[in-house]
Amino acid sequence: MSITTEPPATDTAAHPAAPVSHADPFSMEFFENPHRIHEELREAGPIVWLDRYGIYAVARYAEVHAVLNDWQTFCSSRGVGMSDFAREKPWRPPSLVLETDPPEHDRARAVLNRALSPAVMKRLREGFAAAAERKAEELVRRGSFDGIADLAEAFPLTVFPDAVGLRQDGREHLLPYGGLAFNAFGPDNALRRQALADAAPHVAWVTEQCQRENLAPDGIGAQVHAAADTGEITPAEAAMLVRSLLTAGLDTTVHGIGAAIYCLARFPDQWARLHADPSLARGAFEEAIRFESPVQTFFRTTTRAVVVGGTTVGEGQKVLMFLGAANRDPRRWEEPERYDISRRTSGHVGFGSGVHMCVGQLLARLEGEVMLAALARKVSAIEITGEPVRKYNNTLRGLASLPVTLRPAGA
Repeated sequence: MSITTEPPATDTAAHPAAPVSHADPFSMEFFENPHRIHEELREAGPIVWLDRYGIYAVARYAEVHAVLNDWQTFCSSRGVGMSDFAREKPWRPPSLVLETDPPEHDRARAVLNRALSPAVMKRLREGFAAAAERKAEELVRRGSFDGIADLAEAFPLTVFPDAVGLRQDGREHLLPYGGLAFNAFGPDNALRRQALADAAPHVAWVTEQCQRENLAPDGIGAQVHAAADTGEITPAEAAMLVRSLLTAGLDTTVHGIGAAIYCLARFPDQWARLHADPSLARGAFEEAIRFESPVQTFFRTTTRAVVVGGTTVGEGQKVLMFLGAANRDPRRWEEPERYDISRRTSGHVGFGSGVHMCVGQLLARLEGEVMLAALARKVSAIEITGEPVRKYNNTLRGLASLPVTLRPAGA
């Protein structure tokens, strides 16, 4: 790690400027294939200046991990996107967990951690696994289908809204709202402008669903609101935390399952291993998160001058973290370009790291594991039978379509 918060030297020669890159991490070229640019940024140095946007960037694992774990120096409360909340108004009230720092963050995070605890996941597992079995049986009967719409999106949309306690009507707003939230973290480009232009109906529906009276009394959302009864949070804060749950608990899962199916179809030897031992499903999902990194980037803002990789970064500077680049950094991972479901992936930053680690990670892992295990027991091979289509987003990396065909076990 090459980050120090010691007072920067006055001698500029002691802390030279960061290497300059002309790369655009919010371009269609990058969305189609970020790996070449990732390698260029990693090899350029521990920190790079992106002149197109006037921001710093870190792409090596050590620096990304260090920034994620030092909220005192690299804060989230000024926005985890390109917008600096100290200088411009957020497009929505800031998230109480994603866009705050301790101690405010800890109070809200404690409520969500309890609502999404390992004990709650254990209670949900049986129902989620049964739903995964039904979905796998349906897909085996169909044989050919879209791995995104019919699986990666369909399964989480079957179990997640019920677990939260959402009503049945209007659930089609969930994915567009998540896409909007993650697009808004980017610059003022066409993707962000279009997302905000289309936002009104999705924001209105989500805002309404977050109110206590619209949530089932036995769901996760109601558990969050129950914290207002004890004075831990206010009723208004409870609604905002349910909003955070809807943002964090669905898109990471959809893109994670999609990434896993995409990987396993491209690496048939790994599907064969999974089919032979479905208990590897958790590892297959986790390795897909590392390998594809559905959440590609997040920003932090410096609270004070800091030296990163020999370069002095002043206070109030945006720093872009390339999570996807860190997850394939050869300085951290052996053969990082190989998808290996038995790899020890502990430490990957696909769900972030530190106090702001993804609040929906346990849900994502549970859903990914039970769905892949159900398929592994019933399917001996999976093949891509059409051209995959990318879904473009300023923060997320995933597919809009993935035509696949299954070969049933024993066929």
